[in-house]
Amino acid sequence: MKVSEIIFARGHENVTSRNRTTFEITKEPHLTKKGDCIIVVGATKGAFDLTTEFKKLAQNEKAKITITIEAEGQVEVVNAYGSPQLSFTHPTDLVVRKSGYTCNRTLAVRADKAAKDFSRRLIERLQNPRQEVRVTLTVNSAI
Repeated sequence: MKVSEIIFARGHENVTSRNRTTFEITKEPHLTKKGDCIIVVGATKGAFDLTTEFKKLAQNEKAKITITIEAEGQVEVVNAYGSPQLSFTHPTDLVVRKSGYTCNRTLAVRADKAAKDFSRRLIERLQNPRQEVRVTLTVNSAI
């Protein structure tokens, strides 16, 4: 079974994309330079807002989760996995992690990319506050 979610967001001038272990999508409108994992702001969904169907499928450690980030012709694809420990209760944030750590903000674990791994062309676009960004989350599970 496969379920997808579409999230719309925008860039921000303080996107640095330097974090080596995570990246984050947030509904918050502002970003400081300290937020080196945040790649987009003003997202239309946080963890809590995802559909029950998506959450249920993602709560399987064998579930494959693909995150596709698109901004003005630049596309980045991240492959990660689900976990039975995912709670999806955070109201504003979605965090993708290279590790297996989970909290209420975690969307996926064991990802093949963190913020620092994204192409610099994409990051340049994400540093524009007027840049519209489309994020597609797809969970694919055998349950």
